[in-house]
Amino acid sequence: MTAHRHTGHGHGRHSHEGDDILPARTRRVLLLVTVPAFVLTIVGMVLLRPTGAPDVSEAVELPSDLVDGTVVGMTPSVCPGLEGGEPTCRTVRVRLTSGPDSGEIVSFEATDTSVILTLEVGDEIVLSHTGNNADDFAYDFADRQRRVPMAVLALLFAAMVVALGRWRGLAALVGFGISLAVLIQFTLPAILAGRSPLAVAIVSSSAIMFVALYMAHGVSARTTTAVLGTLLSLTITGILALLFVEAARLSGFASEEAIFVKVAAEQLNLQGLLLGGIIIGSLGVLDDVTVTQASAVWELHRANPEMGARNLYRSAIRIGRDHIASTVNTLVLAYAGASLPLLVLFTIAGPGLANVLNGEVVAEEVVRTLVGSIGLVASVPITTALAVLVVGGRHTGAPAVPAPVTSPAPDRDFWEEE
Repeated sequence: MTAHRHTGHGHGRHSHEGDDILPARTRRVLLLVTVPAFVLTIVGMVLLRPTGAPDVSEAVELPSDLVDGTVVGMTPSVCPGLEGGEPTCRTVRVRLTSGPDSGEIVSFEATDTSVILTLEVGDEIVLSHTGNNADDFAYDFADRQRRVPMAVLALLFAAMVVALGRWRGLAALVGFGISLAVLIQFTLPAILAGRSPLAVAIVSSSAIMFVALYMAHGVSARTTTAVLGTLLSLTITGILALLFVEAARLSGFASEEAIFVKVAAEQLNLQGLLLGGIIIGSLGVLDDVTVTQASAVWELHRANPEMGARNLYRSAIRIGRDHIASTVNTLVLAYAGASLPLLVLFTIAGPGLANVLNGEVVAEEVVRTLVGSIGLVASVPITTALAVLVVGGRHTGAPAVPAPVTSPAPDRDFWEEE
């Protein structure tokens, strides 16, 4: 008859990610370190919260009234001011499907641009309303309608996450929704209200980190270790960003969008906006690495509780090296893919690699990528060391002793069903 193991490492451990293997003193220390950081995050959100309407210049006309419509016809026409010339414009007729004039057919004049040339009867588009109903062309083309395919893609993503991750996947999606709400309801309004973009980014990143990690991985010592590793790594990233953005004299004016934003909201500090973007952008990759490293240490310790602290650290670092090697390559390829049209343009112009890198458009992305990557690399030894301290491996440095083979009950983590 096979004996089943019923030790103190049963359901309590599986339900709380192995918390009961930790001394009470260790759990208290984690609490004393984490709670002040959480309280400071809440205080920061209160102090930086936006008050009143955003201070946006009235000199900049932004398309606020957008309506949907279906193209019902197109005819060639002569562009205004070119009477007698070639018909290089089109009069596009659209049946409105939303807005105060829903059901009516309206028209707009459009130059034969690449977007207009690809329009066909039956296409769903978005129109902007000028507000001047007395004008024959009170509406103008804004964009194509893409909500349906994007909604289908989002539902497919959510379904796959829940199908594979079950309750943990659902919790991760809820955390994602809350993180998005923090960005929309706090981060962007606070920046537009004139608050320091750097301070707002730090507070927002901290809030998102607490929500995302604890929602996706449960409230446990393992997750708290990942949280602390992420906080320390974000601190390093923020300091490096401050140093090298200033050393490279990056102004934040590299893109057309930044210039337009500065005109629309003069109170914005674009250099601070750049710094804030680096910090928030780094968070998404950092929490992946810190959770992986904390989990690696926990599982190695669970597999062999007699493993010395030094050997435990070395084993987890080997896992971290593989993760970092693939992640850094991912960061470079992600930037190259997102900026492919720009890189092709520079290749055509042929200014030379040194001159391309020196330009502020590329220099911003180089600093953003390298600073984030340094913080990412630093997070591996930081989180691994914290996790080893928390689980408390034997400090003899003795070779690892293989654990006896047993038949334990299947592990169930915080979010899995009983």
